[in-house]
Amino acid sequence: MRYMMLIYNCEPPGPGEPGFEEAVARINAFAAECRRRGVLVAADPLQPESTATTVQVKDGRTLITDGPFAETHEHLGGYYILDCDTLDEVLELAASCPFAELGAIEVRPLATVPGVDHTPSVVPAVARE
Repeated sequence: MRYMMLIYNCEPPGPGEPGFEEAVARINAFAAECRRRGVLVAADPLQPESTATTVQVKDGRTLITDGPFAETHEHLGGYYILDCDTLDEVLELAASCPFAELGAIEVRPLATVPGVDHTPSVVPAVARE
C-alpha cells in the first residue's frame, strides 16, 4: 500500500548554515534506506508558504489567491510517498526520518478510487526542464 508522509513544522538548516552538511547527509541516508527497501516512490521539499497560490472555482468563476488555502500554525514542508507492505513498516520509517526530530510527520494511506485514472506522465516535468 502506498502511504504519504507529510512533513510539518520542520526547519532544517539551509545551505551555508551550521549543520547543513550533516542534515543533508542524514536526509540522504534516510532516502537511501527507503530505496534499499524498495519503497521510495517520490519525495520533495516544498518552497515556503509565501510562494503558494490557491485556486478555487466558485459558481463557474476561478478565484486565485496568493498564499496557502488555510490560515494555520502548521507548516507543510515536504513529503515522501512510500509503498510499504504494512502500516508498521511506514511508521518505523517515519520514526527514523530525520525530519521527525525537527517537526512532525503525518502518515496517511493513499486512496484508490474505482474509475479514477492517475496514471503519471511518461516524462516527469522536472525531466523536461
